[in-house]
Amino acid sequence: MIYEPADDSYLMEKVVRKYSKGKKVLDMGSGSGIQAQSALEAGAKEVIAVDINKESVVHVKSLGIKSIQSSLFSKVKGEFDLIIFNPPYLPFDVLEDNESALATTGGKKGDEIILKFLKACNEHLEKKGVILLVVSSLTPLDKIKKLLKKQAMEYKIVESKKIFMEELEVLEIQRAKLKSVIIKRL
Repeated sequence: MIYEPADDSYLMEKVVRKYSKGKKVLDMGSGSGIQAQSALEAGAKEVIAVDINKESVVHVKSLGIKSIQSSLFSKVKGEFDLIIFNPPYLPFDVLEDNESALATTGGKKGDEIILKFLKACNEHLEKKGVILLVVSSLTPLDKIKKLLKKQAMEYKIVESKKIFMEELEVLEIQRAKLKSVIIKRL
C-alpha cells in the first residue's frame, strides 16, 4: 500500500515548494512521491526519495525520480541541503490494520519513528541544511524537543493546519546558531 496524499501531504508540499530551489533534497518516507515531485518542480538540483515500502519505491522510480528502499537512513549515503519527512506520527491503534499502520503509526506513542529519524539525520544534513518535519497535535513532542536541544538543533513552526481532531504542523529544524559572546575586559 502506497500512502496516498492527504492533508499532511498537501501542507508539507506547500512548504517544500518554498525551500527546494537549488537544493540537494532527500525525501524520507516518500510514499506517493508528492514531496519529491514538488521539490523537482520547484527547482531542486537533485532529489532522492527513500521509503521502506518496495511498492512505493517502484512507483516513485516510475515517475523518473531516483528512489531507494531503506529503513530510514540505513542505505542512504551523502549529505543533503534539505531533508523532508512526513513521517508516520500517530499513536498505535489496535483497530488499524497492519498495512495501513505502516504508513500512519509512529510507534506505541507516535513519536518513536520521529526520534529514530532525528537521531540519525545529523550525519546526512549539510552544515547549513534544513529539515522539514510534519508533526501532529496527537504526537507527543516532549522527547522530540529534548532530543533537538541535546543535538543543538532549533526548530520553528513554518506552517500549520487544523483538521477534524488534530492540528498538523510543519517544523523547520536546523543546527542552532551559536550566539556571539562578547567579553569585556575591565
